[in-house]
Amino acid sequence: MNVSARPKIGLWEYVAGSARLVRMTNLVIVVLTQYLTRILLIGPRQDWRKIITDSDLFFLSLSTVCIAAAGYIINDYFDIKIDIVNKPQRVVVGRYLKRRWAMGAHQLLNILGAALGLIVSPYIFVINVCSITLLWFYSARYKRMPFIGNFIVSMLTGLTLLILTLHYPDNRHLVFIYAVFSFFISLIREVVKDMEDIKGDEAHGCRTLPIIWGIRRTKSFLYGVISVFVVTLFVLAQALNNYLLTILFILLLIPLSWLLLKLSRADTRRDFKQISGICKIIMLLGLLTMIWA
Repeated sequence: MNVSARPKIGLWEYVAGSARLVRMTNLVIVVLTQYLTRILLIGPRQDWRKIITDSDLFFLSLSTVCIAAAGYIINDYFDIKIDIVNKPQRVVVGRYLKRRWAMGAHQLLNILGAALGLIVSPYIFVINVCSITLLWFYSARYKRMPFIGNFIVSMLTGLTLLILTLHYPDNRHLVFIYAVFSFFISLIREVVKDMEDIKGDEAHGCRTLPIIWGIRRTKSFLYGVISVFVVTLFVLAQALNNYLLTILFILLLIPLSWLLLKLSRADTRRDFKQISGICKIIMLLGLLTMIWA
C-alpha cells in the first residue's frame, strides 16, 4: 500500500480521520478521569459545581489533552509502515493528512500544552515539558525497545492523575493509589498490545518483549506483573486504613481473574485484542470505584 498516494476525501472523512489520529475517545476519557479525580478524590465533593468551573483545572486538563494528542500524532508519524501491517484501516498520516501537516500539528499542540501548563503553575509547566520530551523519544526510539517503551507510556498514564496533586494537594495519598492502579493496568495493556502487533513490529525491526522472549515467556512476565499489581493495591489500601477501598479492590479481582483466564488461553491476534479490551473495562471499573473511595 502506498500511503503517499492520498485519495481525494471530503470534509467528513477528513474530520473523522483527524479524530482517529488524536484518539478523540481516549482524550475524552482523560478529561473525565481528571475531573472525576478532582471532584471525587480530592474534593470536597459538595463543591462540585465550583470545581467544574475552576479555570485552573480547565487549563491543566486542556494542557494534558494537547500533549496527549501531540503524542498520538508523532507516534503515528513514526509508525506508518508498522501500522500498514498491524492496523491498515487506522493509518491516517500520509493517507488523509500530509506528513508535514502532521508534524506541524504535533509541534503546535505541544507548544499550546506547555503554555497552558505554565498558566496554572511553573511546576505543571516543567512536568509538561518532560512529558513532551518522553513522548518524542518514545515514538522515535523507545517504542521499539523491550519494556522501556511500555514503562514510559504507563508512567505517563499514571502521571495524568498525579499531576493534579501538584496544584491540589488534598488527599494526595488516595490519588496516588489510583495513579498506581492506572500505571499497572496500562502496563499490562501495553505488553498485550505488543503481543497483538508482533507481526508488524517484527517485520520492521522492533525488539519488543514478545519478539525477544516469545509469547509464552511474555505471558509469564504478565502473570508476575498482575501479581505485583494486586499485592501493591491491597498494601496501599491497608496503609491508608481504608477498608472500603480494600473491599472495592477485592471486587476488582473478578474481572482480573477473567483477564488471567483469557490470557492463559490466548494465542491469536484476535485473542490479544480482546484482552486489550478487557484491560479497558478494568480501567473503567477501577475509576468507577472513586465514587465510593
